[in-house]
Amino acid sequence: MSKIVSIEQIDVIDFISIDQDDKNVVLTISDHLSWNDKDHLNLLQSKINRYLAFVESGELFENYPDAKGRSVCIRLACKYEINSIAKEFVDYMKIALAKENIDFSYKLG
Repeated sequence: MSKIVSIEQIDVIDFISIDQDDKNVVLTISDHLSWNDKDHLNLLQSKINRYLAFVESGELFENYPDAKGRSVCIRLACKYEINSIAKEFVDYMKIALAKENIDFSYKLG
């Protein structure tokens, strides 16, 4: 039986893939929580920090040599549509991560 990974496992990289269209390395955060959950944004911030450390430390490239030379994207896969507060946070993260040459996006599903 496989272990379910999600935003709640702060120290785990949920999914790593290569986007078939643009060939970027995609680090996906699996987010099943409601945006009404008071700890949701704190969990998300912690998870993004872990993903950023995974990239900056070189751990991504050590564990996944195919990632070398590719752009990195952190993608938030949300179960629920984001609310206005979450949208502000996502917009901020896009800007902050762009400074680290990491794209940030979200999608429903």
